[in-house]
Amino acid sequence: MGIASALVFANLGAAYGTAKSGVGICSIAVMNHDLIFKSLIPGIMAGILGIYGLIVSVIYLGGIIETTDPTKPPSYTPYHGYKHLAGGMCCGLSALGAGLTIGIVGDAGVRANAQKDMYVGMILILIFAEALGLYGLIVAIVMN
Repeated sequence: MGIASALVFANLGAAYGTAKSGVGICSIAVMNHDLIFKSLIPGIMAGILGIYGLIVSVIYLGGIIETTDPTKPPSYTPYHGYKHLAGGMCCGLSALGAGLTIGIVGDAGVRANAQKDMYVGMILILIFAEALGLYGLIVAIVMN
């Protein structure tokens, strides 16, 4: 469940952030097509959130060992399972929150940048939002 939580929630955040900021990019493309490449940053940053969930999932998957000998105690105990669940939820929900933030700020930021130069402010807020997902990734790796 930890692996599924990390992947699903991180990718939900990445998808929402990409879609919401993509709407803003499409709307400013009509007004000022010179800013399209400059406005791709929120979509790229949102896509990174999905990679966080993938990293945690691969790390956790390597820790699951099948016990084939019924006489030996299992090496993957409920303690490890709950630890992986907590870490996966940490990473996934942090990335989901970051994706929601990146989507909203990315949409409003690229529209505001088309009207007045707000690029640096938008990038700073996006960096802080991305840091939220990074915190969840760090906690999930430490939980392993």
